[in-house]
Amino acid sequence: QVQLVESGGGLVQAGDSLRLSCAASGCTISNYAMDWFRQAPGKEREFVATIVSGSVTVYADSVKGRFTISRDNAKNTVYLQMNSLKPEDTAVYYCAAYIGQRVWGQGTQVTVSS
Repeated sequence: QVQLVESGGGLVQAGDSLRLSCAASGCTISNYAMDWFRQAPGKEREFVATIVSGSVTVYADSVKGRFTISRDNAKNTVYLQMNSLKPEDTAVYYCAAYIGQRVWGQGTQVTVSS
């Protein structure tokens, strides 16, 4: 059974940084593209970033230049380094992967105060 467990969220001020982690079990993340999504209150879930085979990464325009996705295959963990956070980054952040079907983590709350 594949499980994705996010951690690292919290309450920060605008301009601060946070690093989110997504620990995977039941799969080997190096075999899959790994994604981060987020969902703000009253809004639809939106794509944030993905890391595909090797180190190819893709970002939403809204986070490009501020967020960095990476993975540690030895730890079977994906990270999202978030710098220069803005109040509009406030959301629940989800780790996800397509492993036969879409698998989601439970999410971690990020709140950025102005």
